[in-house]
Amino acid sequence: MNNYPEGKFMTTVKIGTKGQIVIPKEVREMFNLNLGDSLLLMADKGQGIAIQPFSFAERFWNAIQEAKKGDK
Repeated sequence: MNNYPEGKFMTTVKIGTKGQIVIPKEVREMFNLNLGDSLLLMADKGQGIAIQPFSFAERFWNAIQEAKKGDK
C-alpha cells in the first residue's frame, strides 16, 4: 500500500487502444465515482488535463448564474 497523505494519490495509467484510461479504484473511492457517472474533462495545452466530476461543474455554473441574477 502506498503511504500518501490523506486525500492524495498518484499513479501512472496507460491509454488503451480506444483512447481510454482506467481511473484507479483508490481515486474512484476518494471521489465517490460510480459506474455511469459523468466527468468533465478540461484540457489546456500549457497547463495539461484536468478531470472533475460533472457535479463540480454544475455547481460552479449554478453559482455563476445566481451571481448574474444579483447583478441585475
